[in-house]
Amino acid sequence: MSSISYRQVHLDFHTSEYIPEIGKEFNMEEFGNTLAKANVNSITCFGRCHHGWLYYPSRKFPELIHPGLKNHNLLLEQIKACHKRGIRVPIYTTAQWDGRIMREHPEWLSLDENGEYIDTQHVPAPHFYNTICLNSGYRQFFKEHLEDMIEVAGPENVDGIFIDILFHVDCKCPQCTAKMEELGMDVESKSQRLKYAGQMLDKFKEEITAFIQGMAPDATVFYNSSHIGPAYKNSFKDYSHLELESLPSGGWGYDHFPATSRYARMLGKDIIGMTGKFHTYWGDFHSLKNKAALELECNNMLAMGAGCSIGDQLHPSGRLSKAAYDLIGSVYEGVKQKEPYCHGAKARTEIGVFNPEEFYPDDSYDLSISPSLIGTVRMLQEMSYQFDIIDTEMDFSAYKVLILPDCIYGNEKLEGLLKEYLASGGKVLGSYESCLKKDGSESIYGVTYKEESPYYREFVMPNERIGKELPKEEFVMYLRGLDVDAKDAQVLMDKIKPYFDRAGEKFCSHQHAPSSGITGYPAATIYHGAVYFSHPIFRCYRKNAASWCKAMVKDALEILLEDKLVSHTGPSTIMAALNCQEKEERDILHILHYITEKRSEDIYTLEDVIPLYNTEFKVYEEGKEICTVRNIIRDEKLEFSREGGYIRFIVPLIEGHEMIEIS
Repeated sequence: MSSISYRQVHLDFHTSEYIPEIGKEFNMEEFGNTLAKANVNSITCFGRCHHGWLYYPSRKFPELIHPGLKNHNLLLEQIKACHKRGIRVPIYTTAQWDGRIMREHPEWLSLDENGEYIDTQHVPAPHFYNTICLNSGYRQFFKEHLEDMIEVAGPENVDGIFIDILFHVDCKCPQCTAKMEELGMDVESKSQRLKYAGQMLDKFKEEITAFIQGMAPDATVFYNSSHIGPAYKNSFKDYSHLELESLPSGGWGYDHFPATSRYARMLGKDIIGMTGKFHTYWGDFHSLKNKAALELECNNMLAMGAGCSIGDQLHPSGRLSKAAYDLIGSVYEGVKQKEPYCHGAKARTEIGVFNPEEFYPDDSYDLSISPSLIGTVRMLQEMSYQFDIIDTEMDFSAYKVLILPDCIYGNEKLEGLLKEYLASGGKVLGSYESCLKKDGSESIYGVTYKEESPYYREFVMPNERIGKELPKEEFVMYLRGLDVDAKDAQVLMDKIKPYFDRAGEKFCSHQHAPSSGITGYPAATIYHGAVYFSHPIFRCYRKNAASWCKAMVKDALEILLEDKLVSHTGPSTIMAALNCQEKEERDILHILHYITEKRSEDIYTLEDVIPLYNTEFKVYEEGKEICTVRNIIRDEKLEFSREGGYIRFIVPLIEGHEMIEIS
């Protein structure tokens, strides 16, 4: 990976002007030695923070240097200490949050359709979250600030620029209104305002990247929006790499990174995962994450082909926490050992899952991951399938099966691409509204839409094809499905009607009426390699984790997919990821076993690593001559056997993270 480091720290320094003697205890040698001892090889340090203050001896804006900063050379000495030890130092600055701007330049702030300032965080005052409009006079200030920061640091010392907080803002300020009117766009339309916001932000990034490269051509450039998704895809050409902010205990949750990384790695950029040493969220001073949780988060990054970044916040005194860097160092010691088996690794996958974000409504700006996608990711990981998250512009032919989870709303272009894919021998698994035409015309599944089911809860009946291992009696589906006619398709599973819906005067017991035993419309069908489920089966799994939903999808995938890449005899809490290092002529199987718990009211975490013993794995290696199978972590060879295109081997001990080299 050319533009990233595997052992990075993101060192926040958002520091109030009401705190005195900033950086009083900073010592260059102590700072550099602490990082080196902790195995850190890159650290993002602050040029400017969300409070609006600078941490370097600004020539252009000396009045913006933090009023309590004792050493105006803080950033410069951080860079010098790190470069002395071969540690990279990207420089942080903020874009659309700045407390000083909020106070002193309200004319530069974004306004909503009611003329109110836009606070996307909804945090009670005081705060620095009112969003700045990049169309205002702030834009020129920002460029002058960048120029000042690079000149003072010295272009040769600028390893990268990390620009934080850039969003699609539904802004109706005078500047945005005028620009939209020039373009003939409808200022009163929310979807048009958001469309313009995306175009404006793309042009801003293009302009700023060119500006930075003109001054510091070797510097990396990254723009942080707290999420990497299709909404920003047009501007990724202006990024040197991607950093995936995803603090599981800080609002993102443990479902965010697995889905985001599987999409981000498809975008042709090196990627870094970003978590934090905090027990909760950024700015959680004097807290430490449980070591097992931090190990899980970093090891998951490696398994997904990403480098690692751990967030910390420097104390106003300027001294790093010894305990924090003992923790970070202990985790990065393992990362350092594993790094050579991650460089240049590409995922071996068999399934492509469409990203619902591409199909969000035009008048919606949503950074959250679709519940349907979370349900899909959970199911596939729990069943050890190897998969990517894709969009409609990517190469479908790389996958044996494509999954359209619940809300992949079709159009003529996508339908044409899917028909070509199916005609060439590909397989499709779709559900609910995905590529199902509501006008009653024929779909790629060979079924036609009738209506939304009149029952908010109905039932499915397992059989010997779908639900093979389930008891042969009704199972409830917790979300309303659709009624479809199996015009040309073969019915794989039937729906069973309840006695009635819980509505009007009719109800039964605490939740829903039981099965009437009367067969309804199809629950699952197959037609020319396309399986269809008429319920939102993936969102059902996200909502209730009903094991029968996963069993139904498992049986459908076994119909569609031959030669599954990875199988094992262990529990569903194992996450297995198969990567390939082509240059070294080896596959690397990452095996992770960590069980997260919600012991607190607010967050998921984990404290203990639960070992597994004597787990058998089966990996598809057709056409490859396998010489050795070795556990990299324990430096032990594993006996293996051939079975057709597969190799079989037993991993005696799985303790957190194991890496198996298949040469």
